[in-house]
Amino acid sequence: MADFLDARVKEIEGRLQELRPLIEEYNRLEAASAALTGRATLPRLRGASPRSNGNGSSAASRRGRPRGSRGDNTRATQAVELVRTQPGITIPELAQHMGIRPNYLYRILPQLEEDGRVRRDDKGWFPG
Repeated sequence: MADFLDARVKEIEGRLQELRPLIEEYNRLEAASAALTGRATLPRLRGASPRSNGNGSSAASRRGRPRGSRGDNTRATQAVELVRTQPGITIPELAQHMGIRPNYLYRILPQLEEDGRVRRDDKGWFPG
């Protein structure tokens, strides 16, 4: 049974390696389209980062910046851009557009509001 599972895992990993260039091309084209049309980008497909460890997360994602720092991180910037292009958007809607769970946005949006980048009105978020 273990040999069967090992063979399937190797098969899947091989196929993922074959598909990785397509993911990278998709992300480049999506970013180019968004830049040309002025709309927010769709969530990146996982596994396309050159630093990716294959499971969609970057091994270097926490290096260089202390935890809790309000640097110009990509997701916060993406959230601000979505708020700018879709005033009144809610956190669940933002999370769906970004392809993430809302708990991150419930933490980061109040910080962005303190920084004056967004403002809250009832349940919706607007440009600051």
